[in-house]
Amino acid sequence: MKLSKTIIACICFPLLLMNTQCDEDDDIQESNCGQSVIIDNVFFESAVSGDYQLVSFDINEDCLTIEVSASGCDGETWSMVLVDSGEVAESSPEQRYLKFVFTNEEACLAVFNQSRIFNLSGLRVDGSNEVVLNIEGFPEVINYMYP
Repeated sequence: MKLSKTIIACICFPLLLMNTQCDEDDDIQESNCGQSVIIDNVFFESAVSGDYQLVSFDINEDCLTIEVSASGCDGETWSMVLVDSGEVAESSPEQRYLKFVFTNEEACLAVFNQSRIFNLSGLRVDGSNEVVLNIEGFPEVINYMYP
């Protein structure tokens, strides 16, 4: 009886260890580049953003950092998502259309800045190594280049 418990433990422990290692790797990869872009045409068409001032944006590999400024109490409840229409314009390079959706329920007069990082890898187009991102309300397009 003791032998069978030992054998089961020897088989289960490595499997649990391998499973834990994969989850940690996935979490590290996701956290390095922020939240994923939502690809949903219905959400894109109906999305309305609250008031914000675009401070800056920067692209580094697959990561797009957007910094905004807005009034609020402390900015802790702000929600920021990047939504793609799901449509790809057949041009050279291809183009995608997005909305930055900012939600602010805070009713205070102080002004705060916050940044969010978005993982753009889901916006890649097969057979291409560049996509032009047209984000509604941004002053210029963003050229997203990838290997």
